[in-house]
Amino acid sequence: MSYGIIFWGNSPHSFEIFKIQTQAIRATMGYGYRESCRKLFMELKILPFTSKYVFFLLEFVVNNRNYFHLPQATLVMYQKGVFYLGIKVFNSLPRALKDISSKAGKFKIALRKFLQTHSFYSLDEFL
Repeated sequence: MSYGIIFWGNSPHSFEIFKIQTQAIRATMGYGYRESCRKLFMELKILPFTSKYVFFLLEFVVNNRNYFHLPQATLVMYQKGVFYLGIKVFNSLPRALKDISSKAGKFKIALRKFLQTHSFYSLDEFL
């Protein structure tokens, strides 16, 4: 699920992967198909698909940091790309996470904990 996720994780088909992920968790834990999985994701410490996408996107941005100024772009394809969206997501992080982004190991641990406790289902929810 996470192979190359920074390139295809924002595609319209990624919602299908999220649906499969929730179905698998419900089946494993014996929940009905109409019950929310948000608590299960938090209890099992599993990142929902969107949170996993955000994690890998931010890991890429922090490892390849140049500057985090959001360029002016009007093309939607560019705005959905790794560079533009990575900076936009990074700029939406809480200040405490941004401050430790220079320490890759600590940043990854803190980011994973942040994403596990919030369990984001969509990028709009994150941004």
